[in-house]
Amino acid sequence: MSIIDFLQASPTAFIIVAAILGLLVGSFLNVVIHRLPLMMEAEWRQQCADLAGESDAAPQPAINLITPRSRCPHCGHVITALENIPVLSYLALKGACSACGKAIGSRYPLVEALTGVLTALVAWHFGWGWQAVAGGVLTWALIALSMIDLDHQLLPDSITLPFLWLGLALSLYGTTGLFTDAHSSIIGALAGYLSLWLVYQIFKRLTGKEGMGYGDFKLLALFGAWLGWQVLPAVILLSSLVGAAVGISLIVVRGRDRNLPIPFGPYLAAAGWIALLWGGQITQAYLQWAKLSP
Repeated sequence: MSIIDFLQASPTAFIIVAAILGLLVGSFLNVVIHRLPLMMEAEWRQQCADLAGESDAAPQPAINLITPRSRCPHCGHVITALENIPVLSYLALKGACSACGKAIGSRYPLVEALTGVLTALVAWHFGWGWQAVAGGVLTWALIALSMIDLDHQLLPDSITLPFLWLGLALSLYGTTGLFTDAHSSIIGALAGYLSLWLVYQIFKRLTGKEGMGYGDFKLLALFGAWLGWQVLPAVILLSSLVGAAVGISLIVVRGRDRNLPIPFGPYLAAAGWIALLWGGQITQAYLQWAKLSP
């Protein structure tokens, strides 16, 4: 029996392998979360210099998602392979650099653990097949987008747009699409983008302020493309409720300035991920409730 046959025959083994893969990918996502905004900033700076007809007076060291190797932010110690084992290395090192002894942020193992757990949940929910593969890859993208948005109030096009197109492409899989059919996917992408765009335009004209960014429109369009227009109301409702609750809590408990922006992307991402797994049941329950309501 081959490994593939074994994983297909053993759901438990498949879930365990998915969790381990998620942990490994989570380690790479930490690199994406940290470096992608830096890469975008360097590109914008270069574009501005080119438009102004100036050369970059202070060129920055080349950085991408592969090089240079990860280092301690305090002393520059290069992280070895043994020091880069997801979660375990952090625990073994007691959350500190092996060279200088200074603390390493707890976000790194948390992102790794979160990626492992969510990947395992996707594998458990869908079982062996292409839906689990696609759902896992989308989960990884959503984690990266959420963390980048929390840090920079930014949802990079380099992630949202390829995944939007991928969702449209997956709707052509077989006769009914991998998650939804092509008709629902195309309408979902259009409705997802335009619905938040309209809210943005109305809010801006009433208040003179920008309530959200264009990245939020693209992220909702992404979910429409992947899951169909039918899940969009549930995604918008869930994300709005969670976002409002968190925003109010930050203002009341922590005294956060209500004029400071609160990124909406993480709430959209969480709601969309829930819809990926249980969107059909949520929509069906809502329709059933609506029928019973007087």
